[in-house]
Amino acid sequence: MSGMSERTSSGSGTAGVSESERLLFGGELAYDIGWDRHEGAWLGLGLWAMAKGLPRLVGTGMRLAHLADAHALRVVLGAEISRGITQAIGLVAVNSVLGHLLTEGTTKERLARAVPALLVVAVTALLGSLLRSASTAATGTLEPKVQRVATERYLGLVHRVELAAVEDDEFHRLLDAARYGADSARRMIRYCTNTLNSAISLIAAAGVLTILHPVLLPLLVLMTLPSAWSSLTISKQRYISFHTFVQHARAGHLLGQLLTQQEAAAEVRVHDVGPFLLGHFRNMAETSEREQTRLARRAARIGLVADGAGGVATLITYGALGLLLWGGAMELAVAGTAVLAIRTGASSLDSLVLQITDLHQESLFVADYERLCREAEARAIPSGGQPLPERLREVRFEKVTFTYPGSGGEEPEPTLREVSLSFPMGKIIALVGENGSGKSTVVKLLAGLYLPDEDGGTIRWDDVDARTADRGQVFSRVALMSQNFFHWPFTFRVNVGIGESGLPIDDGAVEKAAAYAGADEVLAGLPRGLGTLLARGYRGGHQISGGQWQRVGIARAKYRQAEILIVDEPTSALDAVAEQRVFDQIRALAANTGQTIVLITHRLHSVRHADLIHVLKDGQVSESGTFAELMDEKTGTGEFRDAYLVQAAAFADSVPTQSAGDHDALPAEDRA
Repeated sequence: MSGMSERTSSGSGTAGVSESERLLFGGELAYDIGWDRHEGAWLGLGLWAMAKGLPRLVGTGMRLAHLADAHALRVVLGAEISRGITQAIGLVAVNSVLGHLLTEGTTKERLARAVPALLVVAVTALLGSLLRSASTAATGTLEPKVQRVATERYLGLVHRVELAAVEDDEFHRLLDAARYGADSARRMIRYCTNTLNSAISLIAAAGVLTILHPVLLPLLVLMTLPSAWSSLTISKQRYISFHTFVQHARAGHLLGQLLTQQEAAAEVRVHDVGPFLLGHFRNMAETSEREQTRLARRAARIGLVADGAGGVATLITYGALGLLLWGGAMELAVAGTAVLAIRTGASSLDSLVLQITDLHQESLFVADYERLCREAEARAIPSGGQPLPERLREVRFEKVTFTYPGSGGEEPEPTLREVSLSFPMGKIIALVGENGSGKSTVVKLLAGLYLPDEDGGTIRWDDVDARTADRGQVFSRVALMSQNFFHWPFTFRVNVGIGESGLPIDDGAVEKAAAYAGADEVLAGLPRGLGTLLARGYRGGHQISGGQWQRVGIARAKYRQAEILIVDEPTSALDAVAEQRVFDQIRALAANTGQTIVLITHRLHSVRHADLIHVLKDGQVSESGTFAELMDEKTGTGEFRDAYLVQAAAFADSVPTQSAGDHDALPAEDRA
């Protein structure tokens, strides 16, 4: 985006960046997606360039409409083409009527001779109205279908892309632009219909004028060019101004949100932020008002020039018609028909210019939409692949290296470096380490959300390489319970049952999973039971606490019944008693159901009962073993033991009855 400050310096006369933008946002409040990606993309567009690009623009809209409803599209095309034909026939009939009325004879005789032509005029007018209604109805049918088909298409592609694409800023900007593209696809249908109507009307009027007299067509062009120039120039100015106005409108909306947001409400009142925000809202609104005033005045000047030129062109046109009549080169009836055709053609050309400018703008966003679809197809998770063993023994990481994509052209450092570790099935495996050590990246690789770098080692499900494995089967083997798991704005039933969304939700299984996770107490307190909406802001919505949500998340993971359960900081929002209950349940899952538990936690006392502990540091495996092996000074490296003793000492300091030097110092509920 070139920026408003650059536009000001180039002489376009826009309002520039307000002082409030400079203070609050550090400069122009720019949002490099959607319309902002295309600023200036068609500002140099002239009438001839627009005419050449018209078939491509209309073709894009027609392809989308054909995908949505081919029958409705045929109705629109048939109705619009038929309207053009009836309009041409109507003009010819008007010429015949005028010819009969202006010939010799009594009034009654002339009217009698004109009746057949008058009937044709009436019939064509009626047919035109019926065809316009049919086109309007079919267009109204097409628009929502096109938007639905376009939206479904890109959503259907996007939800299957690799996680790396979702986390890619460039892909996200394109995704945001594509959202505008789906809306633009809908609007393009009406613009295409109006464009076709204007073009066909113009062609019909031009054809009639050519038949009446060869000189009339150039007169039509001469008379309509000033109006077309005015429409195009004002549209361009509005397009430039729109970028200025929309940024200020977004800023005003943001300031209004900050004044009403629940999260900011306390500080707005205690720190008296309201007058500050209102003052800046006023400053930015006044800047926007000045820009709109400038635009209106410029449009008035352009309109005045165009009206003057149009007046001269009209004088020349009617003067030429008068000379043709004076010299006997044209009959009076033909001149009358010519006046009607010229006025019809001028109106159609004026409308055509406006419709094409709107159509062109929308097509830019539809092009973004098409690009997003191509990118999503290219970055989709591959379907199919080598099947996983039915009875899995272990998942092994063999010298796995993984690097997140960098930004700003910098060469990123690997997050994991030659990590080798194993996840034996039916066991509890703990991943521990400092923040940033690579624990979450390991479980994302385990879950199939990422693949190792090229030449970055191998992840094997028994003997099946994760790169060639059926990723759908990998996902089906895993349940994920992260610390910040998603709170779906749906009912309690769905929040648990969505763990196995491919099957109908079993209320009995939901209740059992809730009881297992301790969420049955949450369920008992909900006003509508399983059907209670867990989202504020909607009618009947109910809010639950963070600890209650964590129990719901555990119930969701239980409901899924996956072979491998990944649990990332599962007790961060729970009290001590509930925390111990969760870890008892985790141990029971592995012991009673054979489920493999991969546990990430910073509370090292929670991993004492793990069958295997992997300690990560700086993206590498520092040590692995059982709790006893890692605590043994003779076998461990000391990374885990030192961290554990620090935590134990800190707890002992808060509980005088326990010994700070005893590495078995644990909360009472863990010793129970």
